[in-house]
Amino acid sequence: MTVLLREAIGDRLRHARTNQQRTLREVSRSARVSLGYLSEVERGRKEASSELLAAICDALALPLSELLHKVAADIGALTAVEHSMPEQAAVEESTRQAGPRAAAEGGRLVPAIVGENLADLRIQPALSHRIETSLGGTRAGAVFAA
Repeated sequence: MTVLLREAIGDRLRHARTNQQRTLREVSRSARVSLGYLSEVERGRKEASSELLAAICDALALPLSELLHKVAADIGALTAVEHSMPEQAAVEESTRQAGPRAAAEGGRLVPAIVGENLADLRIQPALSHRIETSLGGTRAGAVFAA
């Protein structure tokens, strides 16, 4: 699973904004960016230009270099986790051999957007819906898939 740069940037921007207990409206006004577009950037749906990122970072009093450094660390941690995981085919084969009950009970960690120190988890059970959880008051960071 590959994380897109726009998703990692959006996650970090949202994390900075929510840590400051600011609303999208406040930051969008300060950055002179439409509320809808800022929301799309935070959700990783839109690729922000360098000018737009600079404006958002200024509005958040977050140096652009710090944002990019944290995003690079997140992607580096994600890459390290991906390389330490078994191949998908091996997991599917072991699940098939163990039967449907094992598939419903167990799973494996699949990285998504990684928080600081890999402390955050987003849990995705074997069912099609997603359950998000916060550990220690922080946002989700990895996906658990059966």
